[in-house]
Amino acid sequence: QVQLVESGGFLVQPGGSLRLSCAASGFTLGYYAVGWFRQAPGKEREGVSCISSNNDSTYYKDSVQGRFTISRDNAKNMVYLQMNSLKAEDTATYYCAADQEFRLCVVAVGRGRGMDYWGRGTLVTVSS
Repeated sequence: QVQLVESGGFLVQPGGSLRLSCAASGFTLGYYAVGWFRQAPGKEREGVSCISSNNDSTYYKDSVQGRFTISRDNAKNMVYLQMNSLKAEDTATYYCAADQEFRLCVVAVGRGRGMDYWGRGTLVTVSS
């Protein structure tokens, strides 16, 4: 059974940091590009970042560039999102998703949809 499971969401103060994790089971995540997406209450889902299957390319939306870092450990079937300098507007449920091609992941991040496999999300709340 193909499954993606996010973890690491928490309540954090503005300016704080969190690291989200995405664990894959039922398939080899190392063959896939992985993206992070988020959906704030009452808003449409938006893309955040992508990483290629072999870890040689990354992509970030302007809103998180310089604050968020995507990384992966294919030996552990894991992808991570390090989030620093968090702002209230980063509050959302964060989802990881996988697709076979990095270019499709970048397109999906631009559209907020379109990946092959999705997790169920982890909630990040940035508030004082």
